[in-house]
Parts: sequence; structure tokens; C-alpha cells
Amino acid sequence: MTSSLIRARPRRASPAHIRARVAHAVLGALVGAGWLVLPLMTVAAHDPVPVASASAPQEDGTSAADLVLPLIAGLAAVSLAGYGYLRRTRRARTRTTPGTVPAHPPVPTPADSERQARAALRLADDCVRTSAEELSFVRELFPEKQTEPFTHALRAAETELSAAFAIWRRYEEGVPEEASARRQALVGVIGRCAEAGRRLDAEAEALDRLRGLGEEQEDGERGVGAALVVAEERFRELAARAVTAQGTLTALRERYPPSAVGPVTGYVEQAKDRLVFATARLNEARQAVDAGELRRAARQLRAGEGAVVQAGVLVGGVERLAARLREAAGLVPAALTGAEAELAAVRNGTGTSLTTGELHARSAYADTVLAAVREELTGGPYDPLDALRRITRAAERPAGAARGGVLDTAALLVARSSVAGAEEFVAVHRGAVGTEARALLAEAVRELGAGDTARADAAAREARERAERDVRSYGTPHTETHAAGLTSALLGGILLPEAPDPDQPAAFGGPRTRARHAA
Repeated sequence: MTSSLIRARPRRASPAHIRARVAHAVLGALVGAGWLVLPLMTVAAHDPVPVASASAPQEDGTSAADLVLPLIAGLAAVSLAGYGYLRRTRRARTRTTPGTVPAHPPVPTPADSERQARAALRLADDCVRTSAEELSFVRELFPEKQTEPFTHALRAAETELSAAFAIWRRYEEGVPEEASARRQALVGVIGRCAEAGRRLDAEAEALDRLRGLGEEQEDGERGVGAALVVAEERFRELAARAVTAQGTLTALRERYPPSAVGPVTGYVEQAKDRLVFATARLNEARQAVDAGELRRAARQLRAGEGAVVQAGVLVGGVERLAARLREAAGLVPAALTGAEAELAAVRNGTGTSLTTGELHARSAYADTVLAAVREELTGGPYDPLDALRRITRAAERPAGAARGGVLDTAALLVARSSVAGAEEFVAVHRGAVGTEARALLAEAVRELGAGDTARADAAAREARERAERDVRSYGTPHTETHAAGLTSALLGGILLPEAPDPDQPAAFGGPRTRARHAA
């Protein structure tokens, strides 16, 4: 049924309608002209009408009145034929009967396809991250056998998403080069993202049934009540850890330079914002359960759970950085010794194909780096992770030759620290982080799994830089709303930034089901 708004909208005439109207006007004008000149074919009423004899000879000339009727008839026939042609042309263009070939839809431009691929990657990444967060609560409540279908769906979605990011990174690097192959690459990205979302969508309803979030009264109250117990226990644990993390961060600032502590600057404050938001939402969920409003309770529960997870990521980030800095500081002296041994092997030409000049340049550069690190060790506070990064790069052997065990350990520690830092930042700022940073992070994870620690470290650091740039340009959403922690919840993707309702939590599922707990 057509909407009254649509019916009331004035329509702009198409070229076919204009031609039809012109034909109608011409035909009307001809008929009117014929009606006006018809009296010329007769004589005045007072004059006798001469009757021509059949045997009388024809006159050489023909009067104008004798030509009017044939002329009108000819023009009318031409007009009717033109009008019929226009009608047939218009019907042929708008025909919807079977057997006709519909017009082909316009082919999207490469820029349009790239925008679609970016949006698909970002949405699929959000769906996977949110699903993993909710599943962590489900695993605390139910045995592994009951959660296995959801774990399997999440792993399948992660595999599809990883493949999509890999295709996208090659596309950004210019591979493949042919235009048609590049179009197919973008189609592959979009298709794999869609499959990742489909796998999660297929299990969303079953997950709600398992949790009791979609049930009525007794089952629903039990399901939401049990989930609230788990969320509140984790909340209380994190509240205590946040206080400890504040002291840890203070100690790190006293012992290390700002560059070493920079990756977790502001984490404790952000964790407290998430915990304030979680407090409000979990309390509202408890009140909704008591009032029998189970749908509202499920919505508030999901928002509270998301905030608790991200508070854990932020607090854990401070704790993990402190542990890595301690480990790196203990590894620096051994790494220096290992690097000197590697340089000695390079100077002897062992396992390398470099020329004498190249060997000399590499040795001189490595000596300079190692001397600077030794000076930092005795000169005051320094960044142990950055020191290990410079040592391993300076002592890197050409052509992928194997290095000493201590240098491999140092390079692995540095790469893991960079990847974990980028992962933490993207996870708690995903409402603002764009596709490029996510793709670089996915590349860093792949390289780390493949054992290329240098490339993993470089990709992770670039991913973090781009993510921070995205957050700076994001601004403050919904500044007119003063709900506790709402801005941080939107920034973290706990609430869906694209939703018209700013109180819509993200849930386990793909694009079709992730917003099912809307008000």
C-alpha cells in the first residue's frame, strides 16, 4: 500500500510524459483547426449550390476548400501515428511482464566498492569483538559442552575476518594489479565479512535461550539473575584491581621515562569511567528484574557486561606493561652480550653474503646503537622495551639468518608487547577506530604467528598510531546527554554509535542480530 506521504509528493514529468503531452496538444490543435475551417467547405446559406453535371467537363483549377479536408485527414493520421509510437516506446521501457530483459544495475565504481569493503571490515570486526566479550561471561556460567557451538561459530567468524583483512592488506599494497582482479578482491573481502556475520547471527538466538535472556518470567528471572551475579563478581574484583593499578602506574612513572609508560597513560581513569557506567547499568538491570521487566533487564545487563570487560582490558593493560618492563629490564644486559656475539660473527663473514663495505657500515651502525644503550643503562631512567627493540634491530642478521636465543627472546617480547598494546587500545576505542588501524593490527597478529617479530612489531606500532589518530579526530559524541559514562561507552563500542537510540547495547551476533536488545 502506497504511503500517503509518497502519494502527496509532486512528481517531476519524465521525457516520455512530456512527449505524450505534446502529442496530445498537437492532436487537439489539429482537431480545433479542422473545426474552424469546416465552414469554408460550404457556401453561404443565401447562395444556391451549383450542381455539377456528370457530363460537364472538370475545371482546370481546384479551390482551397477542396484541399482542406484531405489535409486535415493527413495531419490527423500522422499525429495519431506519432502518438501511438510514443505510447509503444514508453510501454516498452517500463514493461514488467515476463520475458522482458530488465536493465542491468549500475556497476559500482572502485571508490564505492572500497567504501563498502571498509565498512564491512569494520562492522565484522566489531561483531567478532563484541561476541567474544559476551561469550566470556557465558563460559563462566555453563560447561564447555553447552558453549561449544558458540565457540565454534566465533572461531569460524574470526577465521573469515582474518582472511578478509589479509585480502584487504594485499589490495592496499597494489596486489593484484589488474582492474578486474582488484574488483574481485573487494568482492572477496565483502563476502568473507558477510560470512563471518552470518556464522554469528546463526547462533545468537540459541545463545539467548541458553542464558535465559529471551525467556519469560521464571526462566528469564533465573537467567538474568545468574548473569548478574557473574557480572557483579567480576565488577567487584576489577574495582579492587583498579585501585592497585593506580599505584602501579605511579610507580612506573617514577622508575621509567614517559615514553615507557605512554602506552597506558589514562588507562586507569578510563577504567574508572567504565566501572561507573557498569555500576549504573547493573543496578538498573537488578531493578528491572525485580519489576518483572525482563527485556529491559537484558538490555541493561549487556551494557553493564560490556563495560566490565573493557574495564578489565584497561586495568590488565597497566598490569601487563609493568610485567613486560620488568622482564625487559632484566633481559637488556643479556641482549647486549648476545648482540656483540652476533656482530663478531658478522665481522668474520659467517653466514652472510654482504660485501666488505656493507659489513663495515652495518658494524659501525650496530656499534653506535649498542654504545648508546650502554650509556642509557648508567645514565638514569630508560625504556627497557625500546632498548631491546634497538638492540635486536642493530644485531639483525641479513637474509633471515638465525640469531642467538637471547635475541630471539628479546625480539619476541618486544613484538608481543606492541601487538598487545595495539589490541588493547583498539578494543576499548573501537567506536572510533577506523579500518586501516584494524587491518594493520590484523597483519601484526598474522606476522607474530608466522614468527616475523620485526614486521609484527612495526605493523602493531603503526596500527596504534593510526588508532590514536582516529580517536583524536572522533570528538565527543552525544554531548547533550549527561548519563554516567555514556561517552566512554560509545567510544568503546559498548553502546552502538550508529544507532539512533544512544542506549542500545551491542550483543553476541552479526550485523542482523547484534542490536536485538534495543529498547
